[in-house]
Amino acid sequence: MRKTFCCIGVLAEALFPCWISLCVSPWAGLSPLCVFGFICSERSDFRAAGAVWLLLLQFENRPPRSQPGQFMGKVPALHCNCTNCNGGECKTKGACLVSTYKSEGKDVLLRNCLDPDKMTPPIFCKSAEGHLNAHCCFEDYCNSIDLKVPDPTTGEWVTSESSWGPVELVAVIAGPVFLLCVLLMVGVFLFQYHQRAYSHRQRLEVEDPSCDHLYLAKDKTLQDLIYDMSTSGSGSGLPLFVQRTVARTIVLQEIIGKGRFGEVWRGKWRGGDVAVKIFSSREERSWFREAEIYQTIMLRHENILGFIAADNKDNGTWTQLWLVSDYHEHGSLFDYLNRYSVTIEGMIKLALSAASGLAHLHMEILGTQGKPGIAHRDLKSKNILVKKNGTCAIADLGLAVRHESITDTIDIAPNQRVGTKRYMAPEVLDETINMKHFDSFKCADIYALGLVYWEIARRCNTGGKTCSRSRMFEGTWTGTFNKRLSTSSLCSTGIHEEYQLPYYDLVPSDPSIEEMRKVVCDQKLRPNVPNWWQSYESLRVMGKIMRECWYANGAARLTALRIKKTLSQLSVEEDVKM
Repeated sequence: MRKTFCCIGVLAEALFPCWISLCVSPWAGLSPLCVFGFICSERSDFRAAGAVWLLLLQFENRPPRSQPGQFMGKVPALHCNCTNCNGGECKTKGACLVSTYKSEGKDVLLRNCLDPDKMTPPIFCKSAEGHLNAHCCFEDYCNSIDLKVPDPTTGEWVTSESSWGPVELVAVIAGPVFLLCVLLMVGVFLFQYHQRAYSHRQRLEVEDPSCDHLYLAKDKTLQDLIYDMSTSGSGSGLPLFVQRTVARTIVLQEIIGKGRFGEVWRGKWRGGDVAVKIFSSREERSWFREAEIYQTIMLRHENILGFIAADNKDNGTWTQLWLVSDYHEHGSLFDYLNRYSVTIEGMIKLALSAASGLAHLHMEILGTQGKPGIAHRDLKSKNILVKKNGTCAIADLGLAVRHESITDTIDIAPNQRVGTKRYMAPEVLDETINMKHFDSFKCADIYALGLVYWEIARRCNTGGKTCSRSRMFEGTWTGTFNKRLSTSSLCSTGIHEEYQLPYYDLVPSDPSIEEMRKVVCDQKLRPNVPNWWQSYESLRVMGKIMRECWYANGAARLTALRIKKTLSQLSVEEDVKM
């Protein structure tokens, strides 16, 4: 039998009691020591800080381990598992023992009874690290557990029983699932929040009284909107909601051009014609870049294509990226020069307006709403449009780069070879261009402008009849491109020449980089400037400008502003009305 001894103390001033307990594991032969009590006061003004304590000490009714045999007969026997016993169990008044050790590389597990006289000293209950793992216990069949010799890498005791209980397994499975659900809910919440915020911003823009003059009234035409934006605001284009309204109410009429990006259509909006450049979804970067450049603050200029709107149209099966701009019925300068010759006045108007547009593009405007310098990088006759009044508008800014003077940075793609190979400057062809210097890109634009001027001047009609295409070639074509063909003797009477692309007589119709580099950089050849141009002041000036645009050294070339001033003076002398 077991006896219980109690010790109780009472503190009279105890108030606000609360129950606490503490259990401490004993030595072998001593039952668990439990301490129970009341915390009697939490007030500092009482003299006592104690409690009512009940100490319950439970001793097994058997002699101490140091005195085997005392009270032995009154201690109930333990039932233990036994490896080498008949029936697989044994009885003892000492302890149950389970141990394991290594033998010939294998784990050997033993279960047995440990008599009381073998427990003092308790050497049989001690383990030897890395060799023996032993465990003594004092309850019936408590030695049923399996032990292993400690893992030499971790030094931890390992049991063959799984450490994953049902609660742990549920926690391991349910934990990640719960976390995933929480993240999903947070994501849905954030998405809905941003959608509401975006809708709210859009509603605020529409309801902003400062935008009242931009409402698309039924009697408001596209020209009215463009006029409003050009006479007020930052000059960066129409607001987004106006752009989308315009783009989604355009009716496409006919296709007027194709390119590597997609197609160009003529569209109708409220009785007016607009040009719609439709990019395929693969050209999203080009679409975004061009729309971004066109909406640069203070970019709008009479000699730069007027940007109206940019929008993406999705019908569920495919996506179209629209860029809406002013429509010019004459089309590109390339098409115009193929169809028509030009007078001296028309040549000066085309050349001066092209120089004005490029000068504005290159110019940096400082101020709170300033404009960064922009280089075109793909200037050619196909990227210049001819307006109804005979002036030019520079278009296709998809490859343009902007220069931020404050940080002295250039937002440019890493590819150096961009644009049309026929119009590439020498430093671009031989890859010596300084990509970190913005003026290098402006100089490359000037070289291309000189080639465009050569195309215009060839079509200048000074009076007389047109040169026949069959009479333009002296000699026969040999199939090589190193034979220089001259037309100056055929047209020295002051007649305009047939339209040709620059270097038409030196390279094939679709030249490679190597072919252009051989002609422009190695042989240092340029388009032919006929001697008979010297007989006309305007053509003489144009020829001089061209030569100064074609220098191999980019820094020696004219600037767009210098060309504009020279042609402005020429227009005054020739009494050309712009």
